[in-house]
Amino acid sequence: MTTDDISAMGPLVARFSQGGRRLRRADRTHPWVLDTTVVVLVFLVFCLPDILRGGTAGDADVPSRFRLAFAQLPVAAMLALQAGLVLPLLWRRRRPLAAFAAITAVFVLQWSLGAVLRADAALFVALYSLALHGRLRQLPWACAATVGAMVLVAVRISGAVSVWDALFFLLSTATAALTLGLMIRIRRAQLAGLRERAARLEVERDQRSRLATATERTRVAREMHDVVGHNLSVIITLADAGAYATDIDPERGKETLRLIGDTGRQALGELRRVLGVLRETTDGPPGGPPLSPQPGIADLEALCAGVRTAGLEVVYRTSGDVEALDSGVQLTVYRVVQEALTNTLKHAATGTRVQLSVQVEGSRLTVRVEDSGPATPAGPPNEEGHGLVGMRERAALYGGTVSAGPTEQGGWRVEAVLDLTPPGGDR
Repeated sequence: MTTDDISAMGPLVARFSQGGRRLRRADRTHPWVLDTTVVVLVFLVFCLPDILRGGTAGDADVPSRFRLAFAQLPVAAMLALQAGLVLPLLWRRRRPLAAFAAITAVFVLQWSLGAVLRADAALFVALYSLALHGRLRQLPWACAATVGAMVLVAVRISGAVSVWDALFFLLSTATAALTLGLMIRIRRAQLAGLRERAARLEVERDQRSRLATATERTRVAREMHDVVGHNLSVIITLADAGAYATDIDPERGKETLRLIGDTGRQALGELRRVLGVLRETTDGPPGGPPLSPQPGIADLEALCAGVRTAGLEVVYRTSGDVEALDSGVQLTVYRVVQEALTNTLKHAATGTRVQLSVQVEGSRLTVRVEDSGPATPAGPPNEEGHGLVGMRERAALYGGTVSAGPTEQGGWRVEAVLDLTPPGGDR
């Protein structure tokens, strides 16, 4: 319940709530103050009247049959019994069982002497404190001791009041004190559980937020690697070829520069698309340029054409209904092919022949890129580059695998197998 909810219930409830919060904060800072205050209040309400009137037996307002039933105590003995009943309340929260035991012992001693004191109310305060602060397994023993003490009181006053009437009144009071302590204990446990749950949910929310951020960063890094890495490889290859052709065939050099410009513009467009999805629609300028769709199977022809201009011979074929694949699968296929061709462009010689196939058979999709160049991996021995890791991450989204390695003919093969079975579908 928030402060606004409490304020809406009325100014009086709001004041009580604020006062309770201040009291709890002060109690955490100075715990002895509240215990001392309780002892002082019990003394003023229950002990001081007996001291001023010299004890119950001497009280003129008490009927004669009660005065005859109880013994008259000296002032010193009365003060000692009152101290034994009230002072243990100082430890009612820190040592509730010890405080209850001490008060019960003094209570039994007092009634064994046949004396009655208003400070006997301390026994019910101690029982309440034990139910609130003590261990639950201690309550049965405390209840048995309380019943025994109440029976003693009922027997001592049987000459003036019926035993059953006295037991009913005394046990009802003890039950009320016990119930009140248990109710407050349960309420505090519920509030503590709610606070713990709220804290745990807040931690989980922060963890989910950080995980989502890390996942998004990984996705963006993978997209940037695929887009920038491939196009830069093509541009570098074309630039090297153009520098060589400028002196021999100026027209071929001009064509190479044109291809470099086209590839750069394509890379810039894809880079804008990747960065554009990171910005919310409300943050972008009104009427801004529309974002191009994610590449798919239909864009593989243009991808192969760009690689051919860089000097590779690419043979592309498909089998099965590849156009019916959903956009996510098509993007995965495109990125796997793009990364495989980029690696071939980096490490294979000009004129290398590349066989690219995309095959759909039932719920199985196979993408194979095999070149005839030297079997040179994309990174140092026993170390995977970001490209292969990215391909495997993409394939894993569809329950697939990616394998890469040299062929028997001396080339390099990359093969990705994806599972097209819908999640939760029959396999």
